[in-house]
Amino acid sequence: MLRRSLLAMSRSDRMHRLIASAPYSKRVVARFVAGETGADAIGVTERLRGEGLTVSLDYLGEDTTTPEHAVAVADEYVRLIEGLAEAGLGGGHPAAAAAEVSVKPSAVGLALAVHGEKTATGHLARICAAARAAGIGVTVDMEDHASVEATLRMVAGLRSGFADLGCVIQSYLRRAERDCAQLAQAGYRVRLCKGAYQAPADVAFTSRSDIDRSYVRCLCVLMAGAGYPMLATHDPRMIKIALAQAVLRGRPASSYEFQMLYGVRQAQQRRLAASGSTMRVYLPYGDDWYGYLARRLAERPANVIFFLRVLACRS
Repeated sequence: MLRRSLLAMSRSDRMHRLIASAPYSKRVVARFVAGETGADAIGVTERLRGEGLTVSLDYLGEDTTTPEHAVAVADEYVRLIEGLAEAGLGGGHPAAAAAEVSVKPSAVGLALAVHGEKTATGHLARICAAARAAGIGVTVDMEDHASVEATLRMVAGLRSGFADLGCVIQSYLRRAERDCAQLAQAGYRVRLCKGAYQAPADVAFTSRSDIDRSYVRCLCVLMAGAGYPMLATHDPRMIKIALAQAVLRGRPASSYEFQMLYGVRQAQQRRLAASGSTMRVYLPYGDDWYGYLARRLAERPANVIFFLRVLACRS
């Protein structure tokens, strides 16, 4: 019930206006969002890199409704990539790079009524070309269940020219284990997360325990495969299972990574990095932060308590 309410809140213009205008919102959001500009995000990336962490940057925004907006988002990613390269945060294989970028297909045009998939594919190709020149990785984010097939088609088509392109699988979807089995191949980078979009019960698990069990099954498939798993979780149980799977499968720490959100479980992030694991921080930036924050709260009920504690400390 709480998860459904939070997901509904993420789509509410009234709640958006109310929360965005609250006196302490910007200071609280700064805990979870790097800033409004690419320069802000690069500055935070440099700080995190100095602490032994790697970063995946996400320019916030989705459901682009005009071709012009899709162009503007792609332009922003290209500028961001060029800025990261100038700051010395590129170079090498994407799995070992200090920084990569995460791109939502809807932000670059997938949801457009005319030629949406073609438009998004073209913009993703341009972003990938800039990233390849800079030695920076690209991961294509996964959004709601209705866009999964189109997203996987785009990734498959682009991989012929950009073999290091990563993609995301969400364990709340019933198809997730099958998708992981198909993607657990040499050269493939797959981010596994639980997911934070609303979906009907015939395509998605609805209970937290079922989503968790699906995550474990997917994790095991990816760790047993020849690809590069990117395990996005804050759950200590999932982290322990992943580390145990690495030992069982004889996987070195360089053959997979953990990912967590900026501002969440920071001590755990540093402990994992200090232990020799690759720990990548998902770092969003931009002024379109509202939907992102609401979905992060919906992903895990404990995040609501965490957010309220931060709010209390800042008020």
